[in-house]
Amino acid sequence: MPTILIIEDEAKMRRLLELNLGDDGFKTLSAGDAETGLKLLASEPVHLVLTDLKLPGMSGLEFLQIAKQQNTALPIVVMTAFGSVETAVEAMKAGAADYVLKPFSLTEMRMVVHKELDNSRLREENRSLREALGQKYSHPNIIAISPKMQEVLATVERIAPTNSTVLLGGESGVGKDLIARAIHEKSRRASGPFVKINSTAIPENLLESELFGYEKGAFTGATTSKPGKFELADKGTLFLDEIGDVPPAIQVKLLRVLQEREFERLGGTRTIKVDVRLLAATNRDLRAALEDGTFREDLYYRLNVVPIDIPPLREHKEDIPGLANLFVARFAKDSGRSETITGISPGAMQLLVGHYWPGNVRELQNVIERACALASGSQLEVGDIQLDSPRNRSGAASDRLLPDGMTLDQWEDETIREALKRAGGNKSQAARLLGLSRNALRYRLSKIGIDDNNGE
Repeated sequence: MPTILIIEDEAKMRRLLELNLGDDGFKTLSAGDAETGLKLLASEPVHLVLTDLKLPGMSGLEFLQIAKQQNTALPIVVMTAFGSVETAVEAMKAGAADYVLKPFSLTEMRMVVHKELDNSRLREENRSLREALGQKYSHPNIIAISPKMQEVLATVERIAPTNSTVLLGGESGVGKDLIARAIHEKSRRASGPFVKINSTAIPENLLESELFGYEKGAFTGATTSKPGKFELADKGTLFLDEIGDVPPAIQVKLLRVLQEREFERLGGTRTIKVDVRLLAATNRDLRAALEDGTFREDLYYRLNVVPIDIPPLREHKEDIPGLANLFVARFAKDSGRSETITGISPGAMQLLVGHYWPGNVRELQNVIERACALASGSQLEVGDIQLDSPRNRSGAASDRLLPDGMTLDQWEDETIREALKRAGGNKSQAARLLGLSRNALRYRLSKIGIDDNNGE
């Protein structure tokens, strides 16, 4: 049964509430003042608090404010004299679940207690349901705890069984290739080939032959015929990365393949029909490319049947711990150190979560790989994590004071974390590096959720 904490300085009233609520099967804890109540709250699991507002020493309102800071979900019912309704309203604004005016009947009090416990249980069930729904979608090697990545995976689930062309957008390093592979593996083409080609990795004069193949004698050195990526991907999926960099001449042939499912090899006359689903990706703004004439409008609309924008890592930092641990396990195993490197220290994890990640998941992967190679202990420590300094990421534009997409608060938070890293976690030394007093740094640490613990 739920445990109820009663804070009431009148001993008779306190005892009456204990007996009455005990008859309902509740476990009760009691205190005659707010200070004792806070100690009980810290030492025992409590499901609801009944507190008088007028108490010796700390007031009931002060108790309420502290208790709600510690546990925002804890229902607190306040008791107050009839003439103190304004104080009760102030308590409600501070987070009280309800208030009861003295003198009250025990029946009324029991009704309020049962109502608030029922409401609390429903809120917890709704929270658990939201969490369950939020973690409904998953895929191997994709960490998606955050709502934004859950939304991406939800879209993958819906469109994977179709044959629709998909355009994946997002910054470099966000994991567009992983999402493309997830679409393929969840589709009806999963047993067929998954062929990937990066248009920027192939010279422009060779890209056409790589995509569509060539016949013997098509150009100097073509001593035999060779199928292209579209033929190799028949009955499967072709993932074309960086499609925004495909030259205009090849864009015309891509449009034909999407519309008619056919093409000719370079230097050939035979029409080849294929059954290929195209997934394309870009880190460019194709709409801007449309305006400057470097990308065909008709091809854009053929590609943009189902757009999926993958958020940058800085917009779903909830996934960083899971990604970091995944990479640690992978690189420790690859280097034969899976028994010696077992995880990441809390301080190092805080450093990772606080970083801006301009290179996104790819940058995180590289940082963890380097840290695993250099680590001397069983955990990756702050000193093992080597990150680019914020000042190195100000961008090429001389008229920008902050990195693109970064707020002033984010800049300050990351600068503080960088100072802590350079100081090896020594708070006093970090304060000197920043030109701050020890108290000023302590205040800023509390703002960004780093425990000061009085460490020097």
